[in-house]
Amino acid sequence: MKNTKQAIALASAAALSVGMLAGCGGAASSAATASSESNSTATAEASTTAASDGTLVLAETGFESKFSPFFAASASDQDVIDLTQIALLGADRKGEMVLNGIEGETREYNGTDYTYHGPADCVVTENADGTVTYDIKLREDLKFSDGEPVTIDDVIFSMYVFLDPTYDGSATMYSTPIVGLDEYRNSMTTLSKLIAEAGEDNTDNTNFTAEQQKAFWDAVNDGGVKFAQEIIDYCVENGAAADANDAAGAASAWNLGELPAGATAKDMFELIGANYDWNFSAMEAETAGTALSDLIPEDVYAYSTTGVNVGDAVASVAGIVKTGDYSMTVTLTEVNATAIYQLPVTVCPMHYYGETDKYDYDNNMFGFVKGDLSHVKSVTSTPVGSGPYTFESWSNGAVTLQKNPTYWKGEPKIDTVIWREMTDEDKIPGVVSGTIDVTDPSYSKEAAEQIKEANSNGEISGDTIQTDLVANLGYGYVGFNANRVKVGDGNGGDEASKDLRKAIATIIAVYRDVAVDSYYGEFANVINYPISDTSWAAPRVTDEGYKVAFSVDVNGKPCDCGNIGCLERYCSANAIHERLNEQPSIVPGCEAMTHAQACTALFAKAAAGDKAAMDLTSEVARYIGYGAVNIINAFNPTHIVLGDIISQAGQPLLDEVKKVVRERTIPEVGHDTKITLSNLPTDATVSGAAAVAITNFLEHPSMFFDVA
Repeated sequence: MKNTKQAIALASAAALSVGMLAGCGGAASSAATASSESNSTATAEASTTAASDGTLVLAETGFESKFSPFFAASASDQDVIDLTQIALLGADRKGEMVLNGIEGETREYNGTDYTYHGPADCVVTENADGTVTYDIKLREDLKFSDGEPVTIDDVIFSMYVFLDPTYDGSATMYSTPIVGLDEYRNSMTTLSKLIAEAGEDNTDNTNFTAEQQKAFWDAVNDGGVKFAQEIIDYCVENGAAADANDAAGAASAWNLGELPAGATAKDMFELIGANYDWNFSAMEAETAGTALSDLIPEDVYAYSTTGVNVGDAVASVAGIVKTGDYSMTVTLTEVNATAIYQLPVTVCPMHYYGETDKYDYDNNMFGFVKGDLSHVKSVTSTPVGSGPYTFESWSNGAVTLQKNPTYWKGEPKIDTVIWREMTDEDKIPGVVSGTIDVTDPSYSKEAAEQIKEANSNGEISGDTIQTDLVANLGYGYVGFNANRVKVGDGNGGDEASKDLRKAIATIIAVYRDVAVDSYYGEFANVINYPISDTSWAAPRVTDEGYKVAFSVDVNGKPCDCGNIGCLERYCSANAIHERLNEQPSIVPGCEAMTHAQACTALFAKAAAGDKAAMDLTSEVARYIGYGAVNIINAFNPTHIVLGDIISQAGQPLLDEVKKVVRERTIPEVGHDTKITLSNLPTDATVSGAAAVAITNFLEHPSMFFDVA
């Protein structure tokens, strides 16, 4: 795991404006500036696109052209939304919400006081019955870019879109425990889910027609089967499934879940559907090539966003209450730490994204018919909002925005902002040439060398490009690229290739710093927990009780790492051998054995029914289970494989491990994790290919990894 920094590049003409754009998507992480003194050609080009006519040109990796604040799916599209829309509450430089936005709040940051204003005030009250109320008051001088006033009706409309049972965008406000929200959403399901759960042989057409049922299953049997078969074929091609009929093997390899032997591609597709509540848009994530929308007829695809009332329909969310033209309350069932980040929705104009004739708050009408977001979805490519900029055009790989004269904070200083599509490889050269002003190239040693070569001082920041690097609030993992780490010209699924990767993995456990440094140099560091070092919540080495390893006994045995009670002190081959030496009667002569020999002897006696051996094996299994509990609760893995010498203990050990996991994991997490014994030979991770792996890894670490 690694923690990284990013680079952003800015041309000199725009350097003074970067503060205004600090919250705009990728541009917030860091910066680099092209100098006008060192490159006259670049300066001339930059000035024609930027400073002279008040235009700022930024580079984006690519747009999906879904500029709807409800349904944007990419970071690039979201950058456009951030400049054309406003959120209900603003945030300070630490990312904390500003609750007194109308009058403003003054907060300290790095020794300087800053005053923050926002579109609204929010008062949070914990009630005696355990509920929590958010009283929201909107500014009365807000206007959308088309001149229409922003009122609390627009806020309510926006909230109801995000909370609709058929909403399939990326926002997760529906996870907030608002009073009455469960009843509102659960009284409706989607047509696709209803038909799927009824089954292909259903004869009850109370909630859907026979024609709809037939169209759905025709689509499943045709396009759905093709979609699943592509996954199976991909798994076969990469050595993860036996043949084109091995749906069970492919489902397991694809982390979809378990299918019985003899399962078909149709069975796999139904499994995918069940995993995603038959939301076809969400199911797209599992594609092995062809988009599901290209395989399923458009009218059937729409079934997953077509709402159907089930039982007693609930027309509104009880916890959302309008109290005035510019005020409302939202009441939660309980204290929720994330609510303050979920409730400040993007405030969208109901008269544009909704339908005004369908809004009547007193009669539970909120700008659209519950379960039908078709009109909202039809307005995706041309956003309208109340942000600092208005959307001008999207053409020839560029989005053009113009300053909004009605913006509540005042007219922006930059007249025009252009987001231009560009590959990551072209971003730094684009700044040098003057074709773009601001960019955010992915940081690596290679990118750093490009910047240094452009500067006469040979540094990361100089006369041609200036950089401003800040810590990235995130983390990533170092992973293998199986296409590169393999033996021979195959697909990497052979045993020799697997052994090679296992050998390198063994090395990484000790030399993570080498792997991270090979790619990022000084601009990343190794972390031991899945949280960025820049977060206030990140554990610090200086914290009392800080430990690198998982502990299973806080008052237990000291470990070589300096911790107490580490897992390896209880269930490693070394630890098992130590326990046997303490009880030599279990395996006579164990003192003279190797660790592997002692463990093998112990497990053989346990299998033969020796009670003392069985008890010790069960004890080891319980500690392995404790370790698995820590891993499952922290990382929610799909599969845990118990390998090396302990796998020789067989099914009794596995059963005990699973018992501990069932007892101690978070239920919603633990039941989805598969635990198995490895069928590889002991020490397979370091055999055969280890020597070659060590040599190549230490000489050229970066060639083996994809870093994300």
